[in-house]
Amino acid sequence: MHGLRPTSPAGVLLRAAIVGLTLATGWIHLTLGSLLFTLNGLGYFVAAVAMIAPLALAIRFRWFIRLGLVAYAMMAIVGWYLTGPRYDVAYLAKAIEVGLIALLAIEIRAYDGNPLRHLRNTVRRPVGA
Repeated sequence: MHGLRPTSPAGVLLRAAIVGLTLATGWIHLTLGSLLFTLNGLGYFVAAVAMIAPLALAIRFRWFIRLGLVAYAMMAIVGWYLTGPRYDVAYLAKAIEVGLIALLAIEIRAYDGNPLRHLRNTVRRPVGA
């Protein structure tokens, strides 16, 4: 993973794929109609924007955004497993979410290393510092 950087062609492609998959699963959830699915879809759209926002705060905490998106996709999968319908669009959404988690794991490994290190640094250095 030494050659993977956020601004390298591979890094840009990886981020584009993550944002694309996030938007795709968000769109699927938005089209399902209930309030729960609508909120889930909006959550995915917010996460997609957070992954590319050029704001200093978003850049500094991109490691946390990645972890949050992994947890969000995992919870969507678990929620579907426990209560969801078993039809083709649901399976497509889950496949997209599994792919999203895999790509986020690659980005976490390449850019962040150990998330606990970032958490310790964040606690030691306040946001305004």
